[in-house]
Amino acid sequence: MTLDPQAKWVLDIAKEKALPTLDQLSPEAAKADYSERATTLTFKDVEIGETFDLNIPGPLGDIPIRIYHPVGMKESLPVLVYYHGGGWVVGNIDTHDALCRTIANKGPFVVVSVDYRMGPEAPFPAAVIDSVAALNWTSENIADYKGDQEQIAVGGDSAGGNLSTVVCLNALKEKSFLPKFQWLIYPATNMSMETASHKSFAEGYFLTNTLMVYFQKNYLVDFDDLSDWRASPLCADSLAGLPPALIQTAGFDPLKDEGMAYAARMNAEGSRAKHTDYGGMIHGFINLGGVLDQATIAIDEGIAELKSALEV
Repeated sequence: MTLDPQAKWVLDIAKEKALPTLDQLSPEAAKADYSERATTLTFKDVEIGETFDLNIPGPLGDIPIRIYHPVGMKESLPVLVYYHGGGWVVGNIDTHDALCRTIANKGPFVVVSVDYRMGPEAPFPAAVIDSVAALNWTSENIADYKGDQEQIAVGGDSAGGNLSTVVCLNALKEKSFLPKFQWLIYPATNMSMETASHKSFAEGYFLTNTLMVYFQKNYLVDFDDLSDWRASPLCADSLAGLPPALIQTAGFDPLKDEGMAYAARMNAEGSRAKHTDYGGMIHGFINLGGVLDQATIAIDEGIAELKSALEV
């Protein structure tokens, strides 16, 4: 397995600039720094038909969301509820705006991007509570924004991939609205960080072991949270009955093995999961579409799977 030259360039540029890693900053500074960095290498100047910034009600208070209508939208469309990545500590609607615009246009879909609460100000399980509330609001209200209430999927990258499958597990538990599909992009599924990929890629590939520990310390409350299925969905008693999933992993990503394990366990327990590994890629590559060709390929794969599941 060889690191993709474009991914290597991204890592080399970061090294040359000698920027402080997020774990060297306070959470407040890390949030601001990531917000600036995340938009540097993503898609640029992506047109969109229309956007709606709303505050929807949730158990913990209002939740900001952004609804995207693709260019040329004329009729009701299937819906993707998207949860951004960022270790449950950094990231927001704006850091993933270009990605959500791209997904909306390529579908075409109505995309609902969720700005869930994060640590350390709002620790676990606040992100889960907001994510569940946003999904349920979408199922009940998206028709008002030309979304098809019968054709709703969830998706997200990293922490957002984690939240995407956690809201599905919660729906099974609560017998509430269950999405038709899950698009899980290098999802975090086990907080224990004990896999071979965690050891092999602990340093040098953006998402370091130190940074993951930093995220956990600013998201989780105590040791028992590590094995709570709402934080570590791989610890759930059962994965049976989950919606079909596309699980995408990156070859040089500490989270690779737990993503593969989640796909394997879904299939073993009767839920259908397709796993695709982007062997030369690093964690976070889906949001680096301005410089990484593999980001577009991965997005196109996700779009194709969504269209099949949502009967587009």
